[in-house]
Amino acid sequence: MDLGAVGRVLLLSALPISELRGGIPLALALGLLPAPAYLLAVVGNLLPVPLLLIVLPRLLPLLGRLPGGAGRLVGKYLGWQRARNERRVHRWGAWALFLLVAVPLPATGAWTGSLVAALLGVPARRAFPPIAAGVLAAGALVLLASLGVIALL
Repeated sequence: MDLGAVGRVLLLSALPISELRGGIPLALALGLLPAPAYLLAVVGNLLPVPLLLIVLPRLLPLLGRLPGGAGRLVGKYLGWQRARNERRVHRWGAWALFLLVAVPLPATGAWTGSLVAALLGVPARRAFPPIAAGVLAAGALVLLASLGVIALL
C-alpha cells in the first residue's frame, strides 16, 4: 500500500466538507481495495472528532464575537444549526447525532455532529459513540455508492 495514498485518504477524510464523501472515492481511485479504503477513510474521519468535542465548546462563544460581518455570519450559521437540531437531540438524546452523521449529505458528517454536540451541550463522552457509529454507517453508504451498488441521489 502506497504511504502517499494512505496519507492523502486520511487527510481528505479528516477535513470538513469532504470527509468520507471525498476520502472513500479518492481511496478507490488511487487503487485501494474497498475494505482498506473504508477503514482508512473512517479512521481519518474520526481523527479530529475527540479534539473537536473538547475544543468547540470553548471556541464557539468566541466565534460569535468576531468583529464585523464575520461574527454575524458565524452567529447565523450557529443559530441555524442549533434550531435545526435542538428538538431532535432533546427528544432522542445523543443518539440523534447518529442520524445527523450517518446520512452522507452536505451539512452532515462528523464535523457537523461535533458542532451540534457542542452547541447543545452534549458531553464529549456521550457524543463520541453515536458520532462514531454514524461515521461507520455513512462510510458504508458512501462505499456502496462509490462501488455503484446503490445510488444516494
